[in-house]
Amino acid sequence: MDDTKKNLEPVIEPETPAAQEEDEATLPEVDEEVDLAQDVSGFAAGREAIARATKLAPSAPGVYRMIAGSGDVLYVGKAKNIKKRILAYARPTGHVTRIARMIAATNSIEFVTTATETEALLLEANLIKRLRPRFNVLLRDDKSFPYILITGDHVAPQICKHRGARNRKGDYYGPFASAGAVGRTITALERAFLIRSCSDSVYESRTRPCLLHQIKRCSAPCTGEISHTDYAELVREVRGFLGGRSRVVKETLAGEMERASDALDFERAALLRDRLAALSAIQSQQGINLRGVDEADAFAAYQEGGFTCIQVFFFRAGQNWGNRAYFPKADRSLSEAEVLGEFLAQFYDDKPCPRHIMLSHEIDDAALLAEALSIKSDHKVEVATPRRGERKLVIDHAAANAREALGRKLADTASQQRLLAGLAHAFGLARTPQRVEIYDNSHIQGSNAVGAMVVAGPEGFRKNQYRKFNIKSEDLTPGDDYGMMREVLTRRFKRLINETSRVALASPDGAVVVEEEAVSPWPDLVLIDGGQGQLTAAQDVLAGLGVTDVPLVGIAKGPDRDAGRETFFAPGRPSFKLPPRDPVLYFVQRLRDEAHRFAIGSHRQRRKRDIREAGLQEIPGIGPTRKRALLHHFGTLKAIERASLSDLQHVAGISDETAKRIYDYFHESGK
Repeated sequence: MDDTKKNLEPVIEPETPAAQEEDEATLPEVDEEVDLAQDVSGFAAGREAIARATKLAPSAPGVYRMIAGSGDVLYVGKAKNIKKRILAYARPTGHVTRIARMIAATNSIEFVTTATETEALLLEANLIKRLRPRFNVLLRDDKSFPYILITGDHVAPQICKHRGARNRKGDYYGPFASAGAVGRTITALERAFLIRSCSDSVYESRTRPCLLHQIKRCSAPCTGEISHTDYAELVREVRGFLGGRSRVVKETLAGEMERASDALDFERAALLRDRLAALSAIQSQQGINLRGVDEADAFAAYQEGGFTCIQVFFFRAGQNWGNRAYFPKADRSLSEAEVLGEFLAQFYDDKPCPRHIMLSHEIDDAALLAEALSIKSDHKVEVATPRRGERKLVIDHAAANAREALGRKLADTASQQRLLAGLAHAFGLARTPQRVEIYDNSHIQGSNAVGAMVVAGPEGFRKNQYRKFNIKSEDLTPGDDYGMMREVLTRRFKRLINETSRVALASPDGAVVVEEEAVSPWPDLVLIDGGQGQLTAAQDVLAGLGVTDVPLVGIAKGPDRDAGRETFFAPGRPSFKLPPRDPVLYFVQRLRDEAHRFAIGSHRQRRKRDIREAGLQEIPGIGPTRKRALLHHFGTLKAIERASLSDLQHVAGISDETAKRIYDYFHESGK
């Protein structure tokens, strides 16, 4: 794939009308068209930039990037012939609204040629996920999937949940739709196969069987309750079950149970009966399944209200391993099939691909996608739209789930929009905010101080845009909340000023276009957890940076920190309260509490890291002697962190006062 990063020598060929028509047909089309024959400066400038680019565009497969004047990538596309595709954008009329806006914003075009169109498809998906262009269909949820790992680097393999790079030796099974699904499956597999789930360090330190062995969820190879040979047989069985041979495994266990019963070994027969029951429980919770297909993913798309939901079902080892709903960012003019087609290549950019992919809609370039995924996966991949039979029933089931998930999403979004509109009314904003940033600090007497920013919008909390700030200023007085807030806001808005500009996109007719899905990184409202002092500090910071048009509101907790009695502070108006039962008040409380939760969580992570580095001596009154007593009693630092106050009081040499100090250190809620 290194060849994909080399531009071919530009080749200029005369363009035939037939060639132009062929590439024009590949552009997305909708019923609505925009007549751009009129003299519009923005559109004309964009066309001129595209025309200049066509003179250097290669007549070869590859990927092109349309660039705005600010340097932001507007769109990433692939083409069998880049020159022909670019010429289609240069025509003066007949463009749909989305394409017209994109042309008007284009300042330049960059090209990357590839050896084949298949390579172009893979490169396009990678660039879209990395650059997140405004006019592409974007996969919103990009977190990795959890897997089950049976390790291969220990004499007694462990079963555990795994997420991320597959660096550890062993067998991986998945993907699962959620971490909860993995946890439930591992628990059931422990009951069925008695495989250990403890870490290697715990395994090596055991001197007697743990609780899991007593409740019949582990065979305890750590203390020799089972020989390594017999344990290896259990591991072979669980690998067979997860590898798709569940029927063979169950038949084998049933045969062993019968033989044990005939031999009057009723204790072993009862154990095998319980293992069979656990396996049946796993399969009974699978819901709809596919017979005759070891691994497949089913995708169904559904549109309503300008939004698209794509529901994905995962089938592995002949079992349903869960489903997940996605809500990709896409222009409202795109059809379900178009959104689904662009979604798929991005979805498998960093995930293993099954042998069968089933779709609810026929997509363009299905054969090309199958070829690209086959090359990427080193095995043949089939992409098909079932029309009848069991596979069609699975797709119908996925489509029904997509419709229900989108209905819930639209209801939540409508409710969120009403609350944001209420927020604008309560705080006197000029328009409904689309991005609200909430700031909070957390520390204990100034130590391990952390600032936190959470973000909310019409779709709820945007957790991928949360930020934490480790307080770095050395001249701050410990516990100086105003100074901490000044540092956090200075760092946040300095970076915002350096990285982005507040420029509106002009439409072809000269009007300002505000895209519903393209949300600016600039906040429409900033909420500060604090009273007039914190608000004044925030005002000073923004004024010093020249930012004067971002609304600020401070939230002071009520007497005795009672929720519902908060006082609000805003520049240019007296302090005020909201009615006790006002939904907007509950909404603000939820925003403030989320910022508080995130700040405290970040603070605790930093504090625990420091404790591991410095030891328990960081707690006042804990020296080497008491540290040894605590570790001797509890065994590990994690056990000390989780210990109750009464447990700490029972440690030799630890007084009630010291126990309270230790407990408060690990459970202090912060500022």
